[in-house]
Amino acid sequence: MKKEVICIICILAMLISGCSAGSGKSSEKTLKEVFAKHNMKIGTCVTSMMIKSEKTSEVLLSQFNSLTMENAMKPDSTFDQAKSKEAGKPVIEFNEEALAILEWAKENNYSMRGHTLIWYSQTPEWIFREGFEGSGAFVGREEMLSRMEAIISGTFAKLEELGYLDLFYAFDVVNEAWMEDGTMRKNHWSETIGDDYLWYAFYYADKYAPESIDLYYNDYNEQYKMDTLVKFVDTLKDDSGRYLIDGIGLQAHLYTSDSLTSYFYVLDKLAETGLKIQLTELDICLGKYMSPLPATDENLKAQGQFCYDLINGLFERVDSGKLKMDALTFWGFWDTASWRKEYYPLLYAEDLSPKPAYYGAMQVKDKAGY
Repeated sequence: MKKEVICIICILAMLISGCSAGSGKSSEKTLKEVFAKHNMKIGTCVTSMMIKSEKTSEVLLSQFNSLTMENAMKPDSTFDQAKSKEAGKPVIEFNEEALAILEWAKENNYSMRGHTLIWYSQTPEWIFREGFEGSGAFVGREEMLSRMEAIISGTFAKLEELGYLDLFYAFDVVNEAWMEDGTMRKNHWSETIGDDYLWYAFYYADKYAPESIDLYYNDYNEQYKMDTLVKFVDTLKDDSGRYLIDGIGLQAHLYTSDSLTSYFYVLDKLAETGLKIQLTELDICLGKYMSPLPATDENLKAQGQFCYDLINGLFERVDSGKLKMDALTFWGFWDTASWRKEYYPLLYAEDLSPKPAYYGAMQVKDKAGY
């Protein structure tokens, strides 16, 4: 083919590309590129299975630059009972799955969210009992505060020892401590220490975490906890009035029947705290709570529209300075592996083909169901 013909083809391709960009089609090719334009990371949760599979790892590597371990950094996976008994204090050890994910993340230049340090669930009861035994008396307040400090300091120390601490840019210090009626969730942390266990968790995290890691409180049903969260974060200050917390994590388990107008109102009110806000476990279910809808073309288009409008609204707020949001995390990326798979809540279908929701996140309006 002659050079003149090649040049003409190139010019035509450039013109077509320019027209496409002006018609609502994104010129970016990946989620990473789209979110980078707004100085945001885009993440998902992972298991070791996902990084070992060629098909799923290919999606991870091409689309996402932030990872959260689905379960491997939760307390029941990181607390070592035998070593705790031997040491007389809580000892942190990461299992094979966590180590595999950390090494893979390091090799592939990922950023990571830590999830989670203090949680009422998936926390072994022996951590609260005398001698770290499965039964027996619960320890008192001072001993449990000491154990909490050891857990938090030990987590950051272990990550540094293994050479992975620099991967982390955010950490969920406390997960799901509040109920929808504004009361504190009763659990072994509050029973052994008292309600101020929340303050101490952030005090210790602030003491031991490097400045490069933002400290988050993370919760679900944020639509019903807005006033509670606003009041709560205001208590997380030291004697000088300095915040011990950097951000509020909103799990964002949403439904296509939800009102985005109402949801953005919640985001805007929480943003007024001046703290960073992240959507940490986003999924968008077809239908409403306890009433999933089938994955018909019509329903998938509605999901795509919802995703487009949600992400567009976030970008507008971030770009205007109204919202401090530097990352967004989907809780998985393809429907089959979702904990809510009956709702078809994610960006990719069972065969890993992109859904309208994917194009909604990509901000490609004419493929997002519109």
